[in-house]
Amino acid sequence: MGDHEARGDDFEKKAEKKLSGWGLFSSKYEDAADLFDKAANSFKLAKNWSRAASVYIKIANCHLKGDSKHEAASAYVEAANCYKKFSPQEAAQALNQSVNLFLEIGRLNMAARYSKDIGEIYQQEQDLEKATDYLERAADLFDSEGQSSQSNTIKQKVAEIAAQLEQYPKATEIFEAIARQSINNNLLKYSVRGILLNAGICQLCRGDPVAIINSLERYQEIDPTFSGTREYKLLADLAASMDEGDVAKFTDAIKEFDSMTRLDPWKTTLLLRAKNELKKKEDDEDDLT
Repeated sequence: MGDHEARGDDFEKKAEKKLSGWGLFSSKYEDAADLFDKAANSFKLAKNWSRAASVYIKIANCHLKGDSKHEAASAYVEAANCYKKFSPQEAAQALNQSVNLFLEIGRLNMAARYSKDIGEIYQQEQDLEKATDYLERAADLFDSEGQSSQSNTIKQKVAEIAAQLEQYPKATEIFEAIARQSINNNLLKYSVRGILLNAGICQLCRGDPVAIINSLERYQEIDPTFSGTREYKLLADLAASMDEGDVAKFTDAIKEFDSMTRLDPWKTTLLLRAKNELKKKEDDEDDLT
């Protein structure tokens, strides 16, 4: 480890000396970037992620001086990979620099990919508002590149976050839009029942049985086979138990579905919210009698 660190120090000093010396403008920065790159690799081998990250930022600056924006953007990505080891916030900032550069040079696919990465970092850090901003940006960029499958995957994440933030109308709208888009795609149409289940669960959280019944009719229009699925039956049973104010029936419907198809944590969390709202109504009614 010590040898790698010493080598990194040596290469970094040589690079700084190259920058401060005389030489042709463009070649000076290219040569310095090469030396910094060797320094960064040495620091990575020493597992000194902080030094490696700071050196990659220096490499990015060298490439910007030489107007090599693609190389600068790539160096910011390398810096972000190092920052991820100890500072997610700084990783997001470095990736944001790379996204801006990729946008400048028209590499929209790369900009989309790293916008998604930033969104996922903020999601892990529980900064859900910022996560949404970057994920929506990534989805839009993938759309503009004609990559609807990638875009829809990210939009589903946006909808899931919206539901977490209790923005149920927004979440429902996104899920339904994805379902409409996917139903005519042979590769995606089999995912529609799951997407419509997500949309229906968001409706349940709003606590309006009439809206849920109306939604089920709408989902049948989107996918004519939906009424024959277990997902439809679950939503219909939950809507009926909500209309009757029957918490036990609500719970039994979830248990029956879960015994056949395991509910993921996101669905479980939202269904628990809906159940708690139903229980609260039931308790309020008991207090009045």
